[in-house]
Amino acid sequence: MNGTSTRIRERPLAVSTAPGVTAVLRADDPRIAAYGAIGDHRALTARGVFVAEGRLVVARLLARAASAGRWHDAVESVLLSDAAYAHMRDALPPAPAAPLFVVPQPVMNTIVGFNIHRGCLALVRRPAMPSLPAALEGVGVAIALEGVNNPDNVGGIFRSGAALGADLVLLGPGCADPLYRKSVRTSMGAVLELTSAPADPWPDALAHLRRAGVVLAALTPDAGATPLSGWRPGTSPIAIVAGAEGPGLSAATLDAADVRLSIPMTDRVDSLNVHTAVAIALYHVRESRTS
Repeated sequence: MNGTSTRIRERPLAVSTAPGVTAVLRADDPRIAAYGAIGDHRALTARGVFVAEGRLVVARLLARAASAGRWHDAVESVLLSDAAYAHMRDALPPAPAAPLFVVPQPVMNTIVGFNIHRGCLALVRRPAMPSLPAALEGVGVAIALEGVNNPDNVGGIFRSGAALGADLVLLGPGCADPLYRKSVRTSMGAVLELTSAPADPWPDALAHLRRAGVVLAALTPDAGATPLSGWRPGTSPIAIVAGAEGPGLSAATLDAADVRLSIPMTDRVDSLNVHTAVAIALYHVRESRTS
């Protein structure tokens, strides 16, 4: 927590007396002390939690925490500014599955150390990741990532995957954590919808996919690759395999692929953002299978 804090305002907050909702006026209140660590991803991960940020994402989490599934009772607590609470009050469950703390905006800024202008955070217990064999059960379309270490790209890939019919995201070496705060925010909560699993060890995990009958379609800008529009994915399970911008996929990964695919483009650029490339490939698969 940055600095010390005394009482920010003397008058009570306009907070509903709904069960589980508590007004807090001090940044040094021990009930919200855990939010002082939201910038320390390693510490949060070591404690087995992550931070969800934003009104839409947190409202979805609270709804899922009240239902059966992997997010049941996963929310430890929620921290809302008074303005965020006023905006979200009608969308919140009548009896939240976790305590909701409502604070003045200056208290929230003090406890986290910077301006959280949307005024909405939650601490959430990390779910156990399934093994690769368990994750593949019933999967029609997967995304397998190698070295995609940018949280914005990882979050964007989850968002496109949820929108365009992917069932699973496999995380190879060097990938950013999809439950990193920025990834969660960029995904607009899609990391809550799509299952993810470690693809470890790499590239042996790709051989496991092939033995399970999954067709590996590697995205590459190589001139000798098959243009995406000329590829018909068929009905077998598919994994769209993509690497980080710059290095792309390793030689071992390209060698493991069943097909190498390129997205034709003008000569004004030499590659696409990996999030964009994956979205285009997923759209092609979806259209090919539904047309």
